[in-house]
Order: sequence, then C-alpha cells, then structure tokens
Amino acid sequence: MTTRERPGSSGSAVSGSEGAAALPKEWTDRKKYAWLLSMVPAAIPLIIWGLNSWFTAIETWAWMIHAMWWVGPIAVFVLIPIGDFVLGRDGENVPEEFVPWLEETKFYRIVSFLYFPLMFASLILSAYLWTSSNPIGVAELTVYDKIGLAWSMGMTSGIGIVAAHELGHKKAELERWLGKLTLAVPAYGHFLIEHNKGHHVQVATPEDPVSSRMGENVYSYLIRSIPYQIPRAWNIEKKRLARQGKSQWSLSNDVLNAWLVTVGLWAVILIVFGIGALPYMLIQAVLGIMLLEVVNYLEHYGLLRQKMPNGRYERCGPEHSWNSDNFVTNIFLYQLQRHSDHHANPTRRYQSLRSDVYAPELPAGYATMIATAMVPPLWFAVMDKRLM
Repeated sequence: MTTRERPGSSGSAVSGSEGAAALPKEWTDRKKYAWLLSMVPAAIPLIIWGLNSWFTAIETWAWMIHAMWWVGPIAVFVLIPIGDFVLGRDGENVPEEFVPWLEETKFYRIVSFLYFPLMFASLILSAYLWTSSNPIGVAELTVYDKIGLAWSMGMTSGIGIVAAHELGHKKAELERWLGKLTLAVPAYGHFLIEHNKGHHVQVATPEDPVSSRMGENVYSYLIRSIPYQIPRAWNIEKKRLARQGKSQWSLSNDVLNAWLVTVGLWAVILIVFGIGALPYMLIQAVLGIMLLEVVNYLEHYGLLRQKMPNGRYERCGPEHSWNSDNFVTNIFLYQLQRHSDHHANPTRRYQSLRSDVYAPELPAGYATMIATAMVPPLWFAVMDKRLM
C-alpha cells in the first residue's frame, strides 16, 4: 500500500490549532490495489470467452456455456449489489492535504488509461464471436448467445462511458482523446461536451434536460432528456467556435470530431467482420447508453437550485446531488457515487473524490437503484419521502 507522510511533517507533533494537530502525519491508501478491479468491466467479454473455453472442455459443465454469455448484466445487477451489501459503505476520505500528492501518483492514471484498450479488445472479440461460424475455443454461438454477449458488451460500454467521463474532465489532451475513443464504442461522442459544458453549468435547474424532476419516471425522463442533449452539445461548440472565428463544421468542433471517431471505429468493425455484426453493435450501444442515462436520472432526481432575485441560480452545493458511498460500486464506477464532490471539483481525479456528510444519500448503490428506477411505483415509494 502507498504510505505518505503529511506534507511539511518532520515526525514531530504538528503545531497550530487543535484541529490541525488532529490531522494525521501520514496516510495509507487502503484502496490502492482495489482500483485494479475497475478494469474488470472492460474485460467482461474476454472473461466470458475464457470461461466458456474452459467449460467447453468439461463435458459435465456444458450446460453453463449458454448462460455464461449473459454474465455482464448478472455481474452488474446481481453480483455488485451483493458486494455492496456484504462490504457496506466506504466512509473514508483522503485527508485534504494529501490530495495533491495522490492526484499526481501515476498508478491511478494508468488504471484509468487501461480501460479503453481492454474495452477495445472486448469489442474486437465480441464482433468476431458474433460473426464467426467456427470461433476459436468455443462452439458457434446461437442467436440467444449472441444477444447475451451483446448485453454483456453493453455493460462494458455503459461503464466505459463512466471511464470516459473520468478522462474527459481532465485538461491533458491524451486523456480527452482516450475519452473520445472510449465513447466511440457506444456511439456517444457528444457526451463529453454536453456533460462538461452543459450539465455541469445548468445542473439541478429546470433548464438542464439531464436533471430529472420529482414525479418523473425514468422512461419519461429518457424520452425527454436524450433528444435534447445532442443539439445542446452542438450549440455549445458552435458558439465556442464562432467566438474564435471558426466554422461549426471545422474539425476543431469537439462534437464533430468525436462523431468522426465513432464512424471510423464502427466502419472498421463492419468492414473487417461484416454486416452481421451490426445488430449486436446496435444492441450494445443502446444498452450502454441506457445504463449511463439511468444513472443520470437518479443522480439529481427532484433536487433543485433556488433562483435568486437577480435571476441567477444559487451555487451548486452538496445538497443538489444524490450520493452513495457503497464500497464495491465506488470501485467499479470510479467513485462516481461521490457525486457532490465531483460537481464541486470537476477536474478532481476519482481516487481523491470525497464523501460529503451534507449530501443527500441514496438508500443503496447505483446498481440497486437502477433496478429500482426501472419499476417507477417502487422508485417513487422509496425516493419521494426521502426527497421531501
């Protein structure tokens, strides 16, 4: 584990106020190597293929082969909630004086960088399995198997959008381009602009299509929200480029160049593996987008910033985001559940995000709450009392 002495400490007692003296002289990141697990969702199809190759060689376990292609949704909606229940809440925050050091530790950055290459390998393998009549190591997939694999790849894509979100908030060009490449798999390249420059500006106001409203069910939200996000992202870039004297059709348009990355990636997949991959590519993209957008639904449900007499909205505070500090989901979603701190410090890296005691708390982790949101009467019964 990483242990770091408190900056400015020489081993003696810390001078100053009583509060400062209570701060630790050194701090150990107990979660450091747990972050390696955040790469597992990127490799779900690879893991499934490896396990099925093993099951294929064991005749008595042949019945498992078809079920294994559906491991993705089972992992997200069954195994992760069980892990949350067993391990409970995290509750540990990085001492603030250690945040700059933690932010510069390369290990955490490498972990987030590796999501895309693993995700890309999973996509290539999936396209191969969707279209091959004699795949290596496993029997030819039935249509049911292929749909299951598309669902599993959809979970990889959906969590990939979260990984792209982590990268897209950073200033380094490499990280932003890795974010665009990751978003090309579910074909959601406009997300980085829409989220960073649209949602973060208007969050928890009626003007924000991504902030869900009290009494709005998730299906109405999806129909209302998604169509508004693309034109908002485009208009943000159009105005930015106009100020620079550039055309909206310039390659400097970060929505346009992200879409071109998507077109290029999908074209390569279809040229190499054939048109037979297209239905399953569409399934994984839709499911990945739905996973992300349902998370958007629950993150700000019913929470509103007040409009001040000058017509502007109050500053976004901890009370304007629903948080959840369940340990297992935090690991797999780059601590996205510490959402209030993310809005307060958008460029702060995932390993440094803090749990806020003033933030409203969801009764369970995101995976459990996604399943709850899919049953609107249950969602309203659970959330509306908590909201009020």
